[in-house]
Amino acid sequence: MTTTHTLTSLADDHLAIARESAHGRSAELIVHEDQLRQSVIALTAGRSLEEHNAPPAATLQVLTGRVRLTAVSGDITLGPGHLCPIPQERHGLVALTDAAVLLTAVTA
Repeated sequence: MTTTHTLTSLADDHLAIARESAHGRSAELIVHEDQLRQSVIALTAGRSLEEHNAPPAATLQVLTGRVRLTAVSGDITLGPGHLCPIPQERHGLVALTDAAVLLTAVTA
């Protein structure tokens, strides 16, 4: 049986949790099928995900707010509705405003 999710309500729920969290973030793995992973990640303004390695393939879609994807090849600022491939290099994510994103990754 497949579980469905409303991304808008997940984003809202996780932003509310992030705002109450001492770390200013909240995340949930919503799809885990074979090599496919999709997670909703919420960050309050100014919070970040530290630099980390990229999976074999991944995209970032902004559900709400504004974020900056940081990478050696150059930073990219994204707003609501933007979809961006994640570069195959170490990268990080900074919330410019309270924001929620959908991370889609394919693992090896």
